[in-house]
Amino acid sequence: MMNQMNEQPRCKSLLRELQLVDFSLYDTVLYLDAYPDSKEALEYYRTLLQERKSLAAQYEKNCGTLTIESAENTQYWDWAKLPWPWELGANL
Repeated sequence: MMNQMNEQPRCKSLLRELQLVDFSLYDTVLYLDAYPDSKEALEYYRTLLQERKSLAAQYEKNCGTLTIESAENTQYWDWAKLPWPWELGANL
């Protein structure tokens, strides 16, 4: 993992992008609930989902664990020792 102190602006930017994509994803899901036959909305959902996966992977590679599912240290439980995504640098 890269030095979080040097990557903090990038991490904030990635987290903001994730938030925007997440909002769009949930908004699209609500639209699909009302219009389940919309092929355009379904394609847009799939595109957003791929973008979210890519952004999450970038965030975790450069900034640290984003979700509990990605806490992969097999030697000890480090989830609580890493900064929370919304508290960048909190544990530096």
